[in-house]
Amino acid sequence: MTARGRGATIALACAGVFVAYLPVVTVTVSLPAIQQALGASTAQLSWVSDAFVLPVAALILTAGVFADVHGRKRVFQVGLALCAVGALVALCARSVEVLWVGQALAGAGAAALLPVTLALISHAVPDHRERGKYIGWWTTCMMAAMAVPPLFAGVLLEHVGWRWIFLLPVPVALLTMVFAARLLDESRAPGERRLDWPGQVTAALAITALIYGVIEGGAESFTHPRALAALAVAVVSAAAFVRVELRSKAPMLNLSLFRSPAFAASTLAAMISFLGLIGFFFVLSLYFGLVQQLTTLESGIRMVLVNVVSMFLGLVMGRVMRHVPARVLITVGLLVAAVALLCLTTVGPDTSFVSVAWRLALLGLGLGLAFPCITNIAVASVPPHWAGMAAAGNNAFRQVGGALGPALMGALLTVQAVGTLPGHLADAGLTGERARQITETADASGIGAVAGLDLGVDTERALGAMSEAFLDGLRLCLFVSATLLVLAALAAAVLLRRRRPATTAPAVANHPTSAGAVPQPALTTPQAARSSHPGRHDRAYNEPDQP
Repeated sequence: MTARGRGATIALACAGVFVAYLPVVTVTVSLPAIQQALGASTAQLSWVSDAFVLPVAALILTAGVFADVHGRKRVFQVGLALCAVGALVALCARSVEVLWVGQALAGAGAAALLPVTLALISHAVPDHRERGKYIGWWTTCMMAAMAVPPLFAGVLLEHVGWRWIFLLPVPVALLTMVFAARLLDESRAPGERRLDWPGQVTAALAITALIYGVIEGGAESFTHPRALAALAVAVVSAAAFVRVELRSKAPMLNLSLFRSPAFAASTLAAMISFLGLIGFFFVLSLYFGLVQQLTTLESGIRMVLVNVVSMFLGLVMGRVMRHVPARVLITVGLLVAAVALLCLTTVGPDTSFVSVAWRLALLGLGLGLAFPCITNIAVASVPPHWAGMAAAGNNAFRQVGGALGPALMGALLTVQAVGTLPGHLADAGLTGERARQITETADASGIGAVAGLDLGVDTERALGAMSEAFLDGLRLCLFVSATLLVLAALAAAVLLRRRRPATTAPAVANHPTSAGAVPQPALTTPQAARSSHPGRHDRAYNEPDQP
């Protein structure tokens, strides 16, 4: 590949991840406006976010394989088209159900873009040391996609309407498609790969059932028959997925990748941290809207601090990763983010902008240290021709965590807030029939529905009690999110310990497979990985420098 072609490939990959992540925070900061306009409950709001994230998690592995087989440029273009169409559907939505459809289409597009953009960078820059810089740029563009939309959405919500928050992805996706058609070279993974439909079906069923079970459990009860049935289907489907992948000759996700401590650590850290963080952003947007009564623009200015700090840090992380061990950066970054979340537990209805800002900037600092390393480790821990599968696998588990986040945190928030609301109403002097009316409304439609009640002279006291109950739920969510980040940091600290150098023969990353054999990913342990199928070549891939 020429220098010009490499530069174009990297630029388009960064543009692709920018398009993929545009809906994430755009919708999050707009949830209060969407709830008010469409009369959505807390559970329905969770589905507004999860309708995007769920297809990403369910389809990303298949998209990675499809790109390896049929061409990364082709899948890249399809992903951009789906993002544009999904945004147009959401733009025209007149009900929460149509909004779900638009979000789902955009999520399918993001599922195509996320693995293929990393695979394009890996193809353009085979050297993992040099590649770290460009993955830092990739992460910066991902953070930029979460930094720009809150301000864009805030201006539109104040002057036009909530539907227009979905406008931005349309021109950006279409322009990127035009440039990709002219500048992007087609590439495929070497070897024989094919689609794994049994793996796709079982994975999609497991992920969908798990998300549905968590949302229904939070909205109703985890002992409700629908929630129990969905969670049971999730467990059975997950077990079936593992069995299918172990027996498949062309697995969608080769489970031997997890024998690599580096890949296992990066994937586990990504999933756990996204579970805590995406759920945190979900409840934080509701805090700004329902408790502090801020406009979307004011909320966006506060939330953008996290992504701005992470974005600028990502510009230099490629150089930093050459000198500081990944284990240190990931562990310290996640612990800093956990401390920031714990600091946020003291916020109240009247917490000032400055008081919130430094805590959110600290959170951005922690994420900026950890996330580029997590992504780079996942891709660098496998041979270049398996980068697509590694990127898809890492992103799939990350998106599973991201999909569970709003569902889990929304459930915790609702249960805690509704449970403590009667006590706060009594403290405010509201008892009897009035208190029962408020409590039943919150239990049926979510704590935010209290703000829509016409309570006459009792309105101010009811809103004060609602705010205090919401803060109880927020603090619980913050403690859970911080705990999840600490667990992710411990996973990275334990699994990314430096191992002894290999004493066996040198690795051959691109050793050809035997005739007719289905290629398997080389394991990234220090020793040569022996194939589980007799008669195939023994291969190894040297693990990149990391602790």
